Amino acid sequence: MLSDEQLQQLFYVKVSAIHGSGLFARENFKQGDYMGEYDGPVVSDNDSHVLWVEEDDDIWTGRDGKNLLRYLNHSIKPHAEFVGFELFALCEITTDEEITIDYGEEP
Repeated sequence: MLSDEQLQQLFYVKVSAIHGSGLFARENFKQGDYMGEYDGPVVSDNDSHVLWVEEDDDIWTGRDGKNLLRYLNHSIKPHAEFVGFELFALCEITTDEEITIDYGEEP
């Protein structure tokens, strides 16, 4: 897992044209690059920054995001995706580009 300091070297937060604040790249990423882990306490209730991951058949774990990755906005053409709680680039991402994920069926 990358530290908060390491994440701050890769990303920054600013006003998004999509919604509220967004996560932007400080550097270029190539397809498949590891971008960090969604970190925060495990929770059982949903909230605006909770990421839910299906760990086993019908067993879901939620983390209330406390690091910069909580600022990822939704897109139907995302730049990145989570594998578990780890984020990977789906395509080339250039410096100053907003990084998005697909929230799934109910964004």
